[in-house]
Amino acid sequence: MRKVVAAALRHHTVLDEITEPRLLGGDLWIPHTLLDHNAAEPTIIGVYDFERTWWGDPAADWTVRMVTAKSDERTAFWETYGIMDQSEKALWRQKIYEARHFGAIRLERHRLGNHEGVRESYGSMTDIIAAVR
Repeated sequence: MRKVVAAALRHHTVLDEITEPRLLGGDLWIPHTLLDHNAAEPTIIGVYDFERTWWGDPAADWTVRMVTAKSDERTAFWETYGIMDQSEKALWRQKIYEARHFGAIRLERHRLGNHEGVRESYGSMTDIIAAVR
């Protein structure tokens, strides 16, 4: 994590390009949403659980990370959300955001006694560190 922080400090101008932070849910998934029971199709009208809410680049949100993790029914998300920036700088920021997520995942695995999961996270972090230098 220290190496990722050092890379973020060295390349802070790329991160500073995000000038309009948005409210990020941090842990948005079905149990944390209030749906309109009278709507013809699923419509979110409220959100619960703000424990992991923060301000930042929408691309940094946990929900966006999870939607991009697999090519399955989640791809329908992009139909209404819109397409993410795929520029070189945006992809670099994504690596920084991914490192943040891996740091949080690592802490959660450690808390749960998942030592193998903690060990597995080091390979992923090595790849990120190589990409953000």
